[in-house]
Amino acid sequence: MKEYLQHDEWSIIEKGFKPEYNRISESIFSIGNGRMGQRANFEENYTGDSLQGSYVAGVYYPDKTKVGWWKNGYPEYFAKVLNATNWIGIDIEIDGKSLDLASCKVAKFRRVLNMKEGYLQRSFVATTKSGKKVKVESKRFCSIVDDEIGAIRYAVTPMNFSGTINVTPYLNGDVKNEDANWEETFWNPVKVVVKNTRAFVIAETKKTGFQVATGMKFEIAQKGNIGKLKTSKIKTGMYAGASVDVPVVKGEPIVVYKYVAILASLNHLPKDLLDRCKAKVKQAQQIGFAKLLKAQQKAWAKKWEDSDIIIEGDIAAQQAIRFNIFHLNQTFTGVDERLNIGPKGFTGEKYGGSTYWDTEAYCLPFYLATTEEKVAKNLLIYRYKHLEKAIENAAKLGFDKGAALYPMVTMNGEECHNEWEITFEEIHRNGAIAYGIFDYIRYTGDKDYLIDYGAEVLIAIARFWAQRVHFSAPRNQYVMHGVTGPNEYENNVNNNWYTNYIAAWCLEYATEAIAYVQSKAPHKYKALKEKIDFKEAEELANWKAIRSNIYLPEDKERGIFLQQEGFLEKALEPVSALRLEDRPLNQKWSWDRVLRSCYIKQADVLQGIYFFEEKFDLPTIQRNFDFYEPLTVHESSLSPCVHVILAAKLGKQEKAYEMYLRTARLDLDDYNNDTEDGLHITSMAGTWMAIVKGIGGMRVYDNTLHFNPFLPTSWKAVSFKIQFRGKTILVKVTPTETILENLSKESVAINLAGKALELKGEGRVAV
Repeated sequence: MKEYLQHDEWSIIEKGFKPEYNRISESIFSIGNGRMGQRANFEENYTGDSLQGSYVAGVYYPDKTKVGWWKNGYPEYFAKVLNATNWIGIDIEIDGKSLDLASCKVAKFRRVLNMKEGYLQRSFVATTKSGKKVKVESKRFCSIVDDEIGAIRYAVTPMNFSGTINVTPYLNGDVKNEDANWEETFWNPVKVVVKNTRAFVIAETKKTGFQVATGMKFEIAQKGNIGKLKTSKIKTGMYAGASVDVPVVKGEPIVVYKYVAILASLNHLPKDLLDRCKAKVKQAQQIGFAKLLKAQQKAWAKKWEDSDIIIEGDIAAQQAIRFNIFHLNQTFTGVDERLNIGPKGFTGEKYGGSTYWDTEAYCLPFYLATTEEKVAKNLLIYRYKHLEKAIENAAKLGFDKGAALYPMVTMNGEECHNEWEITFEEIHRNGAIAYGIFDYIRYTGDKDYLIDYGAEVLIAIARFWAQRVHFSAPRNQYVMHGVTGPNEYENNVNNNWYTNYIAAWCLEYATEAIAYVQSKAPHKYKALKEKIDFKEAEELANWKAIRSNIYLPEDKERGIFLQQEGFLEKALEPVSALRLEDRPLNQKWSWDRVLRSCYIKQADVLQGIYFFEEKFDLPTIQRNFDFYEPLTVHESSLSPCVHVILAAKLGKQEKAYEMYLRTARLDLDDYNNDTEDGLHITSMAGTWMAIVKGIGGMRVYDNTLHFNPFLPTSWKAVSFKIQFRGKTILVKVTPTETILENLSKESVAINLAGKALELKGEGRVAV
């Protein structure tokens, strides 16, 4: 753990420059707006350790797969969200030397992520080798009001000299991804323009042909006045900048305003990009930094009004949950159904920035409860539009007759993960897609989604499971061999309980969906049958035979479900027996040793129980939790939140709070030594679930919101809002009571700790 950040309710604060933690801070202090994002790189030149990162949503490159031995069915590429044109650059030169915190003496360094108002600010005092001292104050944001605009205010004050400072605002498209498989660059230049205080870089991705136009306009103010500038044009490769010599007076700041627009061919015709980029930059400059920032603050106030969680009495916990909510809100806004949620969002390159099963399993609940219904629905539409590709993915692995295997990793619906145990074996992701449909409908009541979209997806997924199992004569049951569950510390196992269970559930849910569509929209059902050549009687009979006779490994003596067949044959030792220097296992042990151990990255069984907990009684949940939790190292960022939810249900409040802190401050305190690669965005949604579903005990059963809350002993109170079927409910838990307030005009049925309540419109109940 690295506890170098100050605790604050609304801000992330780094006091004092720590070069050894710079990459970590670059991730933590990242900003974005759903359409683009930027790591917390410095505006001025920095030659120290850094991962430059500017990202544009939906723009990717198919980086050719790099493996030691090719296997049939391997994806040919790993899709990478690209490091795009660096738009923040403002070089400062004093006496012909670049201002560089790697070579200057740095004092009073302070970096602040203002989560309440949605901007990043930084200040420091630097002394050059020649003894000249300057104070720098910067503030920047990616606008969530206009998601194609970014803005920077950068002030430099000479503290012990008068003279000249050279200022060079620039755009630099000569960038590359650090994680490129073959160390190649991913961009070709299309057009580079520099004219006085404006510059534009249009670049095109190799192979995929996406074009991105980045434009800038800058101004320099002294004593509050913006003056005319005599610039020197710099243009080389995909670098476009303008250099200005600015006379400075000791103690008087010069302020650089830089307005940026980033437009992609996803949303504009390539032939229009330059003109529209110019217009957007001009628009931003005319509005001005102050008004843009005011609009940003107002928009973030609305986001916090809908999604804030307030914790009283524990600043570390309060800071942590707001940090997680902040990044969720700036990663995905739901305005574009072509976009999804990458595990690192816009904060780093790891995992390629692509879509995983995490979206349906962990992110969907957050957007269901904190935003308009269409935002969550767009996450499902994204998968529906990729159904044809999912069928192609399955065909590449030998499946036919319309069976669909959704990708583990994707940008366009095509599988692009290049680790065999995940590409070929981690097929439980199909179940998460189906569960996402179920969860959306259960929460919103929008069962007609099945008619227009859902049933077709569910049938294709069911067809996959029906072909993936096989009948075992010795067992006289259906089995599934050669899979990897969510616990990636065991590969190529047979009869993984979670995978088998969710496969059977998918077959059952698809059957129910078909019956609903058939009864409610017979003409659409008939058209669907013809479209997909659905042999109803034959296929439904086969699904029923499989789901009613699938092998689900368990140990009846212990009363537990087994991770997979043969799990109990491992040497079972609790995590507490491990030496501190052995953690994390994935960084300290050989992969062979990890696979042979009993240690669990993420408990498959508990994931299944969390999804379907209403199907299991409390003693069953208790036995499985007590067996698997001590074996779990939580080296998956998705693991702790599930344990919070189940521990809370079981009344294990201390364990629930311990796991909450682990998931909430995973990145802030760098628990797993990997924050420098980017933040764990999908795990952040799990953190939200840890409070709302764990500590708040929220569930939806029988079309009714249920709450069964508890309050951690160190907290004075916790409160949050839930949007549910057009109504907004405020929940507040204190040591003595739970308060439910209906902020809508219509009444709503609520179940609190097993007691049914009618919460009238604009009514309030305290229990």
